[in-house]
Amino acid sequence: MRVLLVHNMYQQPGGEDVAFRQELGLLEKAGHEVLTYCRSNAEISNCSTLERLALPRQMIWARDTYQEVSALLRWHKPEVAHIHNTFLMVSPSIYAACRDAGVSVIQTLHNYRLFCPAAGFYRSGQLCEDCVAHNLWRSVYHGCYRQSRAETAGVALMLETHRLLRTWATLVDVFVTLTNFAREKFIACGLPSAKTVTKPNFVDPDPGARGEAGDYVLFVGRLSPEKGPETLLQAWSRMRIRVPLRIIGDGPERIRLESSLDGLRGCVSFAGQVNRREVLSALKGSRFLVFPSEWYESFPMVIAEAFACGVPVIAARLGAARELVTDRRTGLHFTPSDPNDLARKVEWAWTHTAEMESMGQAARKEFEAKYTAERNHQMLMQVYQSAHATSRL
Repeated sequence: MRVLLVHNMYQQPGGEDVAFRQELGLLEKAGHEVLTYCRSNAEISNCSTLERLALPRQMIWARDTYQEVSALLRWHKPEVAHIHNTFLMVSPSIYAACRDAGVSVIQTLHNYRLFCPAAGFYRSGQLCEDCVAHNLWRSVYHGCYRQSRAETAGVALMLETHRLLRTWATLVDVFVTLTNFAREKFIACGLPSAKTVTKPNFVDPDPGARGEAGDYVLFVGRLSPEKGPETLLQAWSRMRIRVPLRIIGDGPERIRLESSLDGLRGCVSFAGQVNRREVLSALKGSRFLVFPSEWYESFPMVIAEAFACGVPVIAARLGAARELVTDRRTGLHFTPSDPNDLARKVEWAWTHTAEMESMGQAARKEFEAKYTAERNHQMLMQVYQSAHATSRL
């Protein structure tokens, strides 16, 4: 199959970029002919003052994207276009280019930006769906995108414009969500259920299951409020037993968190940002992973990586994490933002090694059933075939 993959990279690399590269490699390895069209928000740093003032227009309709993609489609004639991210430089103009060329469109929804300018349904330390319950201009009032009312207004205007034009309703053949939770959330927000399917991300290459459980607990993630590091350290300060905790990741909260350790010094260590190989090594050396995120998440790759390593997960009973981790089978759930409940679950897990080892084995089986490259390729082909058939109706 001839496929066009499209992705707009952010200025700071993230999980969406990893997912895009993985699907590109998956398709090429399977023998498909893959074309790519990529842009980056790093282009903004090279913009003149006049060009920066025109960014809201670029966000709504990028003429250069439309022209470049139209030429690419005419020349190569792909059967489907799989779009990962259009924000900001690609813009929704790419959907019109595909429509005009008669190419089927698949849109993966890596975040919630279609209904939340900040993309995460999270504001001021708590979940927020005001823009769904009321209107997008609530986000402008709060300055949800980059803490700027002006920049948020640009995003809200882009979303409102394409809602009025019915761009997503008419020019996308299949929406791909990463979890069933996200699918239900998007449908509740207004996406058509018949055009919305679930296909998770995957772990490749397979790191293989660990040998024996390790002697510490692991946290991997950005050290920012929505990821729950405050709840994590509060839980550790309230436990009756000393459990070694390793924290991998960096972010705006790191300095404050490190300075607040007090009696936890010697029990909690910060490793900073490390590469994927080191993350997998740390997972294999851990007893279990703790995932205290306080927002919905899209698809927490570290949970799938833990499962691939045969490591169980203690996760907040919220959003995608609640779906991925089955309580008492592949890990444990705790009440979101509740350090007391997290402390209780960690103490139980630390002292019930046989039960946790059994959960780790179940986690590995979950990976083999759902998150391998082979299984993902099968699902991806089903999505492409569905999109191709839908666009011909």
